[in-house]
Amino acid sequence: MGGAMLAGWLRQGVDPADVIVVEPSGKSGIEGVRGVASPEAVPAAFQPDMVVLAVKPQMMDAALPPYARYKNAVFLSIAAGKTLGYFAGTLGESAAVVRAMPNTPAAVGRGMTVAVANGHVPAAGRALASALLAAVGEVAWIEDEAQMDAVTAVSGSGPAYVFLLAEALAQAGEAAGLPADLAARLARATVAGSGELLHRAADEAAVLRQNVTSPGGTTFAALQVLMAEDGLTPLLTRAVAAAADRSRQLAG
Repeated sequence: MGGAMLAGWLRQGVDPADVIVVEPSGKSGIEGVRGVASPEAVPAAFQPDMVVLAVKPQMMDAALPPYARYKNAVFLSIAAGKTLGYFAGTLGESAAVVRAMPNTPAAVGRGMTVAVANGHVPAAGRALASALLAAVGEVAWIEDEAQMDAVTAVSGSGPAYVFLLAEALAQAGEAAGLPADLAARLARATVAGSGELLHRAADEAAVLRQNVTSPGGTTFAALQVLMAEDGLTPLLTRAVAAAADRSRQLAG
């Protein structure tokens, strides 16, 4: 995810000379961008406006402390479950921290990121965070950090639900008599194409659904199953609730 974000920033015109990537290998993986093997190897003269923390949550305890020396930087974290309070505990109560939750479509510039800032982030820091996050997709801000668990459950984990839909649709097509390769191709193209239509259309999802549903037709018959009391909506509601509960457990 960090690499995808960096690639997006460079496409938007960020000067590679203004970036240092800390990576155990000592390599940034991107031509023109300097890499170092540890935060201690960052030159003392390098004083970043923003420190982007793109490490796995379970690695944060070990990775974070050396960066506390950047007193004037804004810290942008994309680590799931790590709260603003967590960062204050290591970086100091006055540290400026933005907590963000992107999702994997950021890799193709179509991500959805939701961010929340603590009270120490200046307007310029928030604007910089918005600009960096917008390089890989849409950005929304919330004021209540408690909403981040639901954000994680809907958009952070959401791509997996869509991929599962493509899997399930392919399996259903095969069960209906299609060859496996054709069923998979139809499902993949249908999910991807419908997503692009939803992205481009001004209409709400419900209107688009209604537009392809003729009364008494084939789509109507399928939706009678999917929209039943025990259909897709209550199933997804339970799934999102389970993901949100797990997010709260990880943060605790």
